Amino acid sequence: MDAVTYPDAKVSGFLMENMIPLRILFDTVPLSMDFNIKWTPTLITLDAAGKEHHRIVGFVGPDEFIPSMLLGIGKTYLETDRFDKAIASFEKVITEHPNSPSVPEAVYMAGVARFKGTHNPRPLKEAYEMLNVRFPGSEWTKRAYPYRLL
Repeated sequence: MDAVTYPDAKVSGFLMENMIPLRILFDTVPLSMDFNIKWTPTLITLDAAGKEHHRIVGFVGPDEFIPSMLLGIGKTYLETDRFDKAIASFEKVITEHPNSPSVPEAVYMAGVARFKGTHNPRPLKEAYEMLNVRFPGSEWTKRAYPYRLL
């Protein structure tokens, strides 16, 4: 990641604007044990209290780094009940990175965030419908399958 991803201008700009990056070597005890780091690179999105919300294990190229991190930011907002911010983060993945492998999960999570914010089940069905059209073989389409009945 040091040779390819981190030197990318978009990646470094995104990191400086949106994250507080911290590098921990895989054998740094106790943090490597606390976060169950078994392989490098392991990218973990934490909230301000240090709670994990998203994890990526393995190399992530510059084109996928930003959508992956946006997904992690969105999941952090979702899991801390800041649904509008979660939706905005997931929508950035969907609209600004439409070819990213992170898009199906972002569609799914955006539907979940909209439901959690309103208790209206319609966004769950809409998420399934979008996934079924755009990503019929995705694991996220399979996970949303029951929502077709709403």
